[in-house]
Parts: sequence; structure tokens; C-alpha cells
Amino acid sequence: MPLFQNAEFFISANQLRDLPPATGIEIAFAGRSNAGKSSAINTLANHNRLAYVSKQPGRTQLINFFSLGGDRYLVDLPGYGYAKVPEAMRKHWQDVLASYLSMRFSLQGLVLVMDSRHPLTPLDHKMLDWFSPTGKPIHVLLTKSDKLSRSDAMQTLIKVRRALLEGWGDQCSAQLFSSLKKQGVEEAETVINAWLNPPTEPVSNEEPAQG
Repeated sequence: MPLFQNAEFFISANQLRDLPPATGIEIAFAGRSNAGKSSAINTLANHNRLAYVSKQPGRTQLINFFSLGGDRYLVDLPGYGYAKVPEAMRKHWQDVLASYLSMRFSLQGLVLVMDSRHPLTPLDHKMLDWFSPTGKPIHVLLTKSDKLSRSDAMQTLIKVRRALLEGWGDQCSAQLFSSLKKQGVEEAETVINAWLNPPTEPVSNEEPAQG
């Protein structure tokens, strides 16, 4: 069963104050406008219209929460970097995204979506710099990999993995992904499922030592 098979829309937020209580576990998806973020979410959910897909970049302007059940959520963040978005709106979302990514207690990990033909743009670097100080894991989906030859796709993956390791350490992982061909779905599901179901700390039955 697809990882997000039972995902249902929960709430949209325009301001930090609109966010639901920071309980449970959240997995956020971020990416440059038109990188294929919404298509990747829909592919992982096996659902054509869970996340809004538009041929016009910059249409996702809200933080959209989707409930996965069990107090777990998928969070679709606004796409960044679309030049025609008004400056005031761009500044607003920059502030909101930076605050959400750096301070959200319930955020377990970030899936960063990049077009495999144009990975690691300056704005992608900024997103990595915003989130990496949290120490939480980052998984990069190199989308639209079907647009590259197999050789070029593998070379891109190697280069991206090397750059991530050099810039942000082993906090980051990366893979190829194609929504059109449904390639890389199982690999992504394995990573995200581990974030959604972290190991619990064993409960000790030992009594504290007497001082």
C-alpha cells in the first residue's frame, strides 16, 4: 500500500499562528516552484489530486497539512523562487518558511524536491542552510529523472550526493525520482516511513541507584 494512501486534507495555514498544535509527527515537502513537488506527493499517495498541481509556478501559497492518521502529517510547503510572485508575498513566505523549518518541534524531517536537470540552486542552498541547524534529516528527491539519460541521471545523483556530504554532512541523503515513470517510489517510502515511525526509547525497569 502506498505510504500516503489514506492521506486526507487537514488544514491550510497562511500564518504561523494558523498552524495546528505541534503534536505528533510532521514530514515537510519543500522545493523550488515547478520542481515537481506536488506531483511527487501525489505519486507517493497514489492520488492524482491530493496536492494541487499547476502548470503555472507559484500557485501553492499556503502551508497545507494532510493527515495520515495516528497523529502523523504530511506538510506541503509553498514553492519558492518564482520570480513573478510579488515582493511582499515572497518576503512573507520567506519569513514563515524559515520560522517553520527552524522552530517546529513536531517536524521530523524534510523532503527537499529538486529538478534533476537543475539541482542545488542558490535557493536550494538557502533552504538547506535554514534547516540543517536543526540536526533533523533531509532527503532530496531529484525529480523528473526520466528527462535525463540513465548515465546522466546517475552522474547527477553522484554529484549531488557528494555536494550534500561536503556541505551538510551525512544529515542529507538523495535519490532519483520520476512521477511520470513512478520510479524511486519504494526508496522514498522507506526513508519517509522510518521518519514517521521512529524507534521508541526502551523503558527501563531498573530502580535508580540510591545515593
